[in-house]
Amino acid sequence: MSATLRSFNLLCRQCSGALFALKSAPQRQFHTTRVILARQERKILSKAQLAAKAKKKALKARKNIYEHEKMKLDDAIAVLRAVEVASPNASYELVVKTDLKNGTTIPKGRYILPREAKTQSQDRILVFAEGRLAEEAKKAGADIVGGLELIDGIINGRHQATMFLCTRAFIRPITPKLGRVLGPRGLMPSERRGTVTDDIVGYIRKLKGTSEWKGDKAGTIRTPIAKMHFPVADVVKNVRYFLTVVKRATGNQRDPDAPVEKKETGPKPVTAITRVLLSSRQGPGIQISDF
Repeated sequence: MSATLRSFNLLCRQCSGALFALKSAPQRQFHTTRVILARQERKILSKAQLAAKAKKKALKARKNIYEHEKMKLDDAIAVLRAVEVASPNASYELVVKTDLKNGTTIPKGRYILPREAKTQSQDRILVFAEGRLAEEAKKAGADIVGGLELIDGIINGRHQATMFLCTRAFIRPITPKLGRVLGPRGLMPSERRGTVTDDIVGYIRKLKGTSEWKGDKAGTIRTPIAKMHFPVADVVKNVRYFLTVVKRATGNQRDPDAPVEKKETGPKPVTAITRVLLSSRQGPGIQISDF
């Protein structure tokens, strides 16, 4: 009937166009053959294949020209000073990468640079002590001082602190309850780090004017080490000093002031330092060869 109507020009232009479009519209074909279905299946890669794929992708990624080049410390400082010539207040950042193996304690410590590069943060100190030692801790500047009654407040978050100290008499009573709370945060008092001591006053005085450094879960340590306007000699002195602190904390260098290890405990495990890089805000990360 439509053909008859078209022959007599009884359909308008819009109706005839719509009728033609319906007749010529392509029909979707659904394929269910084995070949097509096999192409639609997602290939599952093994861990080794995924690692190889990630490595290949990382190699293709664009890297700076200093990625595989090592420089002496003086030369690296000169390059970064040239890059940051318009930013005299920019900071050098020192990055120390360590080979942190499973079960190894994350390295951390405190330091005071020969010439400070940043504003020192003030620690909030909590001390477990009683009697004369508690009174001395309060006079030395401790923020919270008390005994076992502080444990519940620490667990529920009522007592907040960035540094926890305790006398030798308190370490055993507090460990069962606070070990699982402060341990993962790296705040549990420890004889190895010197935070379990009867010389509370001496330790608090040592804390005043010092900064804390700490590696991340991958064992990477980052810290601002100097300002661009510092003389080169001051930058070198700061870098050498901080690397010495890290080497002693990771067992790569013996601290002459540290107590002699007991024979039954064995030597302190060594965490190897794999790379040392110096960088800036706009400059590249340059590997240091003479660390």
